Amino acid sequence: MMLEPIQQVEAAAEGISQAVEENLEPWPQAWDDSVINGSPLFHDPSASINKDYFEDLKKYCFHRAVNRETKVKFVHTSVHGVGHSFVQSAFKAFDFVPPEAVPEQKDPDPEFPTVKYPNPEEGKGVLTLSFGLADKTTAKIVLANDPDADRLAVAEKQDSGEWRVFSGNELGALLGWWLFTSWKEKNQDHSALKDTYMLSSTVSSKILQAIALKEGFHFEETLTGFKWMGNRAKQLIDQGKNVLFAFEEAIGYMCCPFVLDKDGVSAAVISAELASFLATKNLSLSQQLKAIYVEYGYHITKASYFICHDQGTIKKLFENLRNYDGKNNYPKTCGKFEISGIRDLTTGYDDSQPDKKAVLPTSKSSQMITFTFANGGVATIRTSGTEPKIKYYSELRAPPGNSDPEQLKKELNELVSAIEEHFFQPQKYNLQPKGE
Repeated sequence: MMLEPIQQVEAAAEGISQAVEENLEPWPQAWDDSVINGSPLFHDPSASINKDYFEDLKKYCFHRAVNRETKVKFVHTSVHGVGHSFVQSAFKAFDFVPPEAVPEQKDPDPEFPTVKYPNPEEGKGVLTLSFGLADKTTAKIVLANDPDADRLAVAEKQDSGEWRVFSGNELGALLGWWLFTSWKEKNQDHSALKDTYMLSSTVSSKILQAIALKEGFHFEETLTGFKWMGNRAKQLIDQGKNVLFAFEEAIGYMCCPFVLDKDGVSAAVISAELASFLATKNLSLSQQLKAIYVEYGYHITKASYFICHDQGTIKKLFENLRNYDGKNNYPKTCGKFEISGIRDLTTGYDDSQPDKKAVLPTSKSSQMITFTFANGGVATIRTSGTEPKIKYYSELRAPPGNSDPEQLKKELNELVSAIEEHFFQPQKYNLQPKGE
């Protein structure tokens, strides 16, 4: 007797369910550990990996004598993650006194009891205990890893007594400048510049591009995520090129290409050496950041997001942008701001290319449109791959010589407000702003 199609499906589903239930049960007999422990194939590689990692990391220590004598004090938090012991070891590898660890947060705890979100990218709320310990120990710099220690946030005590938490783009500017400056001092042969590269994701600040243009090395942008930057770095290294640095605005930094990924441990100790070196010149991180912007041009950035759980609504919002001025016509203005360029990495359209085809890889499964404005502003709107968010990233760039960052901030805020009002239309699409 043959089953009807619907019965076949039900039978298959029942079989799958039974198989799942059976596999949820523990094995009826215990492992015989002696078989494993006695095998010549069994070994723990962590010790040798640790040794090799920290030996390679030492190659990126440029001022060991400064580190030994520095008066700069550091506080570190691993935010209930795994970073504590690795950062302590990294500081020892650079001949630093290890940083003071936030005791309530230094050991792994999957409940993250002291923070609402265990993500230092969220800003000062995650760093409350760090600031308290820093004030108690007179430390000027706080270093914060996320729980898996692949990202890094840095905060600095200002003369006003306030704490400044650097954005991912700001720390990217500082680390990029530092790694290039340190490399250049060791490599006086300027012909090597033609084979030297830095990378950042397309939604990150283009400050590295400005530095590259003036200093003579190469800059490339990739799609968001270190799978793109890491793979591109590997391709360049295999071609005999020198990749100095890569970063993304979401506080991810690849300071040492022996790890082709974001690495918060190496970023933490290299940031500490940067701060210690600057202190010998009576400079703070904030002062050096300003000097970078004065020399290479201010790059003011602002990023945020709206929450939307309905995929249909998200699709309508982006299709509205693609048909803003009639069918297949992107917007020509956003409020009072004139649009000079469009790149759509969902459809593959890029009006800056002769054939109107985007150079970067495209994907129909995610939404991403970049608008270039006549005033030097750039804004990208994209969907998150992991959260119900529509994100935007904006930047206003000015050439060297424009020394009025407050005016640039004001203009960028006006541009962002126009983007939120005209492109996101939160009331129409029932979008929930960040923080609500």
